[in-house]
Amino acid sequence: MTEQKIILYREQQRFKQFWLWIIILGAASLFWAGFFYQVIERGKFGDNLVSDAQLVILFALMGLGLPYFFYAMKLTTEVLPGEVRVQLWPFHLRPVSIPMHLVRDFRPISYSPIQDYGGWGIRWGHKGKAYNMSGNEGVLLLFYNRRPLLIGSQSPHKLFEAVRLAKDLKPEQ
Repeated sequence: MTEQKIILYREQQRFKQFWLWIIILGAASLFWAGFFYQVIERGKFGDNLVSDAQLVILFALMGLGLPYFFYAMKLTTEVLPGEVRVQLWPFHLRPVSIPMHLVRDFRPISYSPIQDYGGWGIRWGHKGKAYNMSGNEGVLLLFYNRRPLLIGSQSPHKLFEAVRLAKDLKPEQ
């Protein structure tokens, strides 16, 4: 029989910035238009033509693949006794584990994603490393022997309380 670990907190986030989706869908729509006009309607799309086969590949990659890639991307944060796990799928196939005994201090913060970390996703900035998807709040973890780590959250105070509890509890074996 397998033992299940106690999850103190779990959150999944996706990109939900309206402006980001306008850019992604705007770029994808160019490939949709080119595919429809050249492959379906049999017209000529643009001055520097590509073959129908090349356009089908570009349509699949950029018209379908790019929007799906951003839709499927998700940041999962889990807090367990003695451990915090962060996974930004598809970049992490397995969660990144952060043992709480390495954490010196932690606090909920508001931050500027672009100024402090250069945007959203897995970011490195002058204030350390960040895992964030949207918004400007999270929990900052301070370590004994490395740079700080920010975990973005839509519920930073709940995440903070779970991290506080995880720090007090011993890891499960």
